[in-house]
Amino acid sequence: MSTLTIYGANASRAMRAIWMAKELGLEYEHVPTGTKDTKSPEFLAINPNGRVPALQDGDLCLWESMAINLYLARKHGGDLAPKDVREEGLTYQWSFWVVTEMESAILTALMHTVLLPEEQRDSGRFDRAVASLTPPLDVLDQALEGREYLAADRFTVADLNVASVLGWTKIFRLDYTPWPNVDAWLARCLGRPAYKEARGG
Repeated sequence: MSTLTIYGANASRAMRAIWMAKELGLEYEHVPTGTKDTKSPEFLAINPNGRVPALQDGDLCLWESMAINLYLARKHGGDLAPKDVREEGLTYQWSFWVVTEMESAILTALMHTVLLPEEQRDSGRFDRAVASLTPPLDVLDQALEGREYLAADRFTVADLNVASVLGWTKIFRLDYTPWPNVDAWLARCLGRPAYKEARGG
């Protein structure tokens, strides 16, 4: 029986860890923990921050979706893991970069299109959030010029981590016409069977 447990709903950041586990072919238990459940004493013993995702692997508890995926790649290896220190550095760079440069704006755009009740949505905040995505998308598009993937000549955890954030932009139909390299790369990433399984879980 697997000792690996992933906490969090598929529609949350936990999807990243679920996608990773599916790419690696791991056996795991999925506990679709909701917001109310994260405040229970049982869950706070796993993640005292009261947030998802969280991962339990034997006696190890981990939080933070990017850390979870980097851990799974390091532990289980395979093509998704960095093969050398160069690939490792690029993997860390892109994983931290997408959280720092893009995730907050993407979540703001989501809030003001689908997540908040319609009367609480602010079109101005949505427009500003989307506009703020232009500089990092320019950076990403340039980095993908002449390349299929970010850290290596194959799909790795770096691509998975970044694509798991950008995948949310599909919900509010961000137009990727100005960034054709990102558009093609994102289609490759989100077209993977493991991503579709994780989304539908």
